[in-house]
Amino acid sequence: MTDTDTATVIRELSARLAVLEDRQAIVDLMTSYGPAVDSGSEEAVARVWTEDGVYDVDTGIMRGHAEITAMVRGENHQGFITNGCAHVLEPGNVIVDGDTAVATCKSLLILARPDKSAFTVLRATANRWELIKTADGEWKCTRRTSRVLDGRSEAPRVLAEGVPGPDGTLKHGAGAGTIGRA
Repeated sequence: MTDTDTATVIRELSARLAVLEDRQAIVDLMTSYGPAVDSGSEEAVARVWTEDGVYDVDTGIMRGHAEITAMVRGENHQGFITNGCAHVLEPGNVIVDGDTAVATCKSLLILARPDKSAFTVLRATANRWELIKTADGEWKCTRRTSRVLDGRSEAPRVLAEGVPGPDGTLKHGAGAGTIGRA
């Protein structure tokens, strides 16, 4: 192997490693949401998003850190915590395109029954995370769209938009175009 071949291999491996590191950082960010929101750690929840990030749930839209932290402090969410809850997110499908990414996953909101004898799934939700890599190298969510999987067409559409076509591209929204693959 020549020095040129070695340099090329190192560059290619470095690029592939960078995509893997980005994908893992995004999965870590997404899965940090559950423990943060279930513990009422409002600032940790807000840090998942950019300052102007949007959390679009079928029950309402929250814009920016103030509205997101208000949701965590709110009576409804505090009631979930007091009675026992778990927000569980799968790692999902993460597609990195330079300094932007799209992640698609499903999540469950599980609540303890009032008598604490068992748990009930309150919601199963389709999620689309649109993310950017900030100037300091951290991944943050710019928009998370969540739709309950109750048979309406919105939730399957959220999931389908995160599935690359046969040519390896996304068809809709942030991250559309050629995608990084590890």
